[in-house]
Amino acid sequence: MNIKKTVNFIFELNQLKRQVHSGWLHAGVKSPDTIAEHAMRAAQIGYILAEMEGDADPEKVCTMLIIHDNGEARIGDQNKISARYFSNKSAEKKAFSCQLDNLGKDLKDKWQKYFNEYENRKTKEGIIAKDADWLETAFQAKEYLDLGHKSVIDWINNVEKALETDSAKKLLKEMKKTEFTDWWQGLKKMTYKKL
Repeated sequence: MNIKKTVNFIFELNQLKRQVHSGWLHAGVKSPDTIAEHAMRAAQIGYILAEMEGDADPEKVCTMLIIHDNGEARIGDQNKISARYFSNKSAEKKAFSCQLDNLGKDLKDKWQKYFNEYENRKTKEGIIAKDADWLETAFQAKEYLDLGHKSVIDWINNVEKALETDSAKKLLKEMKKTEFTDWWQGLKKMTYKKL
């Protein structure tokens, strides 16, 4: 492994914190989530889904999701509207593969295998990883919906049609009934003393 190339690769990953999910801009979201934010939560959802499904490797699913959008550091995010006119899927695959040239052969081979498994969805882990990716988008849409961006319901409806695992379907069903701020209800504790 070439240390200088590895360091450059790690610096390149920072671009994922600068790339926003561009589709949300069409819905009027002024500051959409970044690709890095999406990948982080998708990886954790993937781990949870793998545990819920019970017959998959959660660490493998998590790794797939941490790396699945790395190519977007070079090519940016493509939303579904622009994808009607051209696809940058092959460019993303090429960018990902070029990025892996910065890593040692063993890591390159392993991550390329994971990327392909995620893209092809022919393994339990690949199916779970894709469900987690979609589910994270639905959760993000629900947050924006609760904030008043009504048109994002399309994201939730499209994800609902696409999900494959029972676990992801259960999480989505419950998510639709939950306000995104429910998680902190009851956690606030007033610390003042009355005089």
